[in-house]
Amino acid sequence: MSYIVNSDIELRLGTARYIQLTDDAGTGSADTAVVDEARLGAEGEVNSYLSQRYAVPVDLATHTEAAGVVKSVSLDLSEFRLHMRRRDVPAYISAKREAAIAWLKSVADGSVALPSVAVIESGSPGGPRSSVTGETRVMTRDSLGGF
Repeated sequence: MSYIVNSDIELRLGTARYIQLTDDAGTGSADTAVVDEARLGAEGEVNSYLSQRYAVPVDLATHTEAAGVVKSVSLDLSEFRLHMRRRDVPAYISAKREAAIAWLKSVADGSVALPSVAVIESGSPGGPRSSVTGETRVMTRDSLGGF
């Protein structure tokens, strides 16, 4: 499930800039594989932070209150990734990325919450644990020490 689609990125950048940042072959049209890579990388980055507190990917159709901010952050990161391919990243693009990362870190540490999205129960870092019920062991390492 994607938070954004390539046409969202084109709308954000404008068609001319969208083509300029993605047309490595000089064909005059955008390379959708390049856009896909930037978009998927950005969404993966978003999920890496959100997964600290929420099940990912977040279903934006169900959690419409969170959709706007998650989409905006995904677009900011995608835009930065596309500009990074051309080396010269405008300061305002870098600032948007820094703000997006700061927000994602706040979500991950719990100081900011996604509206209407249920927090996953925190488990132990080692994963699920098991427990044993029943009678006490009869044969233990200590009782079998002489054998």
